[in-house]
Amino acid sequence: MNSKIRPAIIGGLVLGLLSSLPYVSLGNLACCLWVVLGGALATYLYIRKSPTPVDMGEGALLGLLAGVFGTIFRLIVGVPIAIMTGYPEQRLILNLIERINPERAELYRQRVEYAISSPFSEQFFDSVFSLGTLLFFIITIVFALVGGLVAVPLFEKRKTDAVLPPPPPPPFYGGTPGGTYAPPPPPPGNYGGGSGTNA
Repeated sequence: MNSKIRPAIIGGLVLGLLSSLPYVSLGNLACCLWVVLGGALATYLYIRKSPTPVDMGEGALLGLLAGVFGTIFRLIVGVPIAIMTGYPEQRLILNLIERINPERAELYRQRVEYAISSPFSEQFFDSVFSLGTLLFFIITIVFALVGGLVAVPLFEKRKTDAVLPPPPPPPFYGGTPGGTYAPPPPPPGNYGGGSGTNA
């Protein structure tokens, strides 16, 4: 398990960072691109170091771990970035809503402005302990796991069902080295204290 932690952390950091940067995080709108990439990266890094072929189960586990670490990283880094930059993605969404439904846009604007006017600690608490964060965690776990699964057939070229070599022959006893097995010679006639004559 410990050998999987390092690649999972690296994959999670990439996942969390790309999902936290303003506007860059919008890449997740394309089928959770950064989330899938983080899970696939974790599996790829593990495959490079693994002495044995990696199976689909290991890929799924690596993706899941990358999703967990990525979510933690996003909460620690991404939420403060969003607060300090004034929720740029929410403002972008607001501009799009204004073109489609101005009435709904006004309600959304009030929510964004209320969030921005709140103290930092309150904004952080509301962002971390929210339904949106729970949904992000679930979606991240699922799609990172998919990324880990997809990476196995892409990067693991070693065959997992290779035929094992035959077991080594028994230790050499009798005969000539490399020849056929020869039984040991019979004991001498006086073996065991007899008269010295063979029957």
